[in-house]
Amino acid sequence: MNKNQSLPWDHPRFRSWIAVGRACQMMQTALGRALAPLDIKTPHLDILINLYRHEGISQQELAHKLLVGRSNMSMLLPQMEKRGLISRRDDPKDKRVLRLFLTEKGRDVTERAMTIQTDLIERTLSVTPIDECLRLATHMEALIARLHADSIEED
Repeated sequence: MNKNQSLPWDHPRFRSWIAVGRACQMMQTALGRALAPLDIKTPHLDILINLYRHEGISQQELAHKLLVGRSNMSMLLPQMEKRGLISRRDDPKDKRVLRLFLTEKGRDVTERAMTIQTDLIERTLSVTPIDECLRLATHMEALIARLHADSIEED
């Protein structure tokens, strides 16, 4: 290795980079464990919550909101439909578009999952003052925007 080449752990922001990544992994793991009794995983929750908030959106709109490819959607949605959590319906104006809706069972599971998630958020972040949480959110949103912009430039 070249002596002039910097190592990641020598960078002054490395600790922040690692902390963000570890926090994200640990939050996903904790949420996954908490959702296990409902037999859903975090990708399912992301879909369910988005349909709860924006019922009737298209598969393409949902994929865009979740920043995932249509192939991911095409794997998850049939599973969720088979379990009776969602229904897919033709768009009356454009037969090429499928609109997504929660079923009664899906709405119940979503509401229970949101309670679990909210309780986890409260337990995890209740020791942090609200103003610090908001400041952290602002920083993370800026980081997300930069990473998103970088990914668009690469495409």
